[in-house]
Amino acid sequence: MEKIASFTVDHLRLEPGVYVSRVDSWQGVDVTTFDLRLTAPNREPVMDTAAVHAIEHLGATFLRNDPEWASRTVYFGPMGCRTGFYLVLFGKLEPKDVIPLVRSLFSFVAGFEGEVPGARPEDCGNWHDSDLPMARWWATRYLRNTLDGIDEAHTIYPTRGGEE
Repeated sequence: MEKIASFTVDHLRLEPGVYVSRVDSWQGVDVTTFDLRLTAPNREPVMDTAAVHAIEHLGATFLRNDPEWASRTVYFGPMGCRTGFYLVLFGKLEPKDVIPLVRSLFSFVAGFEGEVPGARPEDCGNWHDSDLPMARWWATRYLRNTLDGIDEAHTIYPTRGGEE
């Protein structure tokens, strides 16, 4: 089988950032998948599942209620490797188009207080696996270490062999 594009990214050099993972088009509709990378793969600890789960619930709630982006949001959810999240939006977009949205999303998570939306047994299949304090910590870390002052180098995937 052919290797998928995301497996050609050099995960030994990949750093936290906001990357276009792929752009798909079907019947004239474009959809962009963003890689919101919170940790350096294989070099930093991964996020624990409870923090990831809380960020997923908060992020999805934020996006589905954003006046500008709600109707353009297809999906927000974690990567299986627990080093980041996928954000899927309608449109052919670049990181510069969504960095303000991503900042707002993670600012929302970093400052959230109260009950995590959907963290009840009638709303979620694993409602008790949620850690708001750690979700806030990861969101704050991503804001401070990555999103504040993000440069072009953290929006372009490193590929194998040093070719960008």
